[in-house]
Amino acid sequence: MGRLHEGLHAEHIQTALAGDAAAQSALVASWGRSMRLYGLNPEEHTPPNVLTDRELSEARERLGSLIDTASGTLDRLYTAVGGAGCCVLLADKEGVPVDRRGYAGDDTTFYKIGLWTGAVWSEESEGTNGIGTAIAEQRSLTIHRDQHFRSRNTALSCTVAPIFDHRGRLMAVIDVSSARSDLTEDFVKLIAMAVVDAARRVEAENFRLAFPKARIVMAGDNIAGDRVVNALIAVDQDDLVIGASRSARHVFGLTDESLSGPLPAANLLGQEIDPERGFASAERSVIRRALSNAGGNVSLAAGILGMSRATLHRKLKRLGLN
Repeated sequence: MGRLHEGLHAEHIQTALAGDAAAQSALVASWGRSMRLYGLNPEEHTPPNVLTDRELSEARERLGSLIDTASGTLDRLYTAVGGAGCCVLLADKEGVPVDRRGYAGDDTTFYKIGLWTGAVWSEESEGTNGIGTAIAEQRSLTIHRDQHFRSRNTALSCTVAPIFDHRGRLMAVIDVSSARSDLTEDFVKLIAMAVVDAARRVEAENFRLAFPKARIVMAGDNIAGDRVVNALIAVDQDDLVIGASRSARHVFGLTDESLSGPLPAANLLGQEIDPERGFASAERSVIRRALSNAGGNVSLAAGILGMSRATLHRKLKRLGLN
């Protein structure tokens, strides 16, 4: 990259920060954080800081099972975008890529740039960039070429989506980056859709794994108006809500405190409760499960339920199950 371009890029940032664009543009606000809060220089050429092998191993351990959970989704994402010269990264909430997919022929380019496991791509370290700025703003975004703060990164186009844990807290991001000059705006939009979808899939699977014995309900289907993607709630055997994803927390105004006590799923989803029908439905369900487990043998089912055969017969007749 020529010095002239670097100087023009730095001048463009300075001009934007001198005006009132920062109050209207999230990008310029990020440039402002990069320069004023973190004291970075857009023309500085130093590559990203890189963790030691031990530090990278510790970063991977802190993510627990997420790397394995995300593996299949990252593979599919790379299959979709890898042919266009893109690499796929899973980075932790500190902006450190801990897992990567890429074409061997492009490895030298990405390694030189620093898009590699162990490099630190936080906004504090690298200024405005896909991974760091998505983490700072906790939202999906694309930082395309000259939108990067550092001049050395302006050949990159980076599209990133956050992954929130089962408590609604940011835990990682998925990034697709390209250094190809022929990357079109339309293809960047397609990449953005694929990255967001991948992040949602990983987030949903991680939520399910966090509540292995619970029933997972897509709460968005029960909300009037727009369907809310990934608005998931975990419901226990007593139909009490024991967990909610970030989207569900936002929709229903839930907090850790409100989830710490008994919270009927029916109340949360706006379902009217008829006590008589509710008890009858629950009793019917229990009896049907017992009969199924007993292979239809009424005497054996009665034993499972802890009641006499005559009592079970009366219930079967009352519930219309005989």
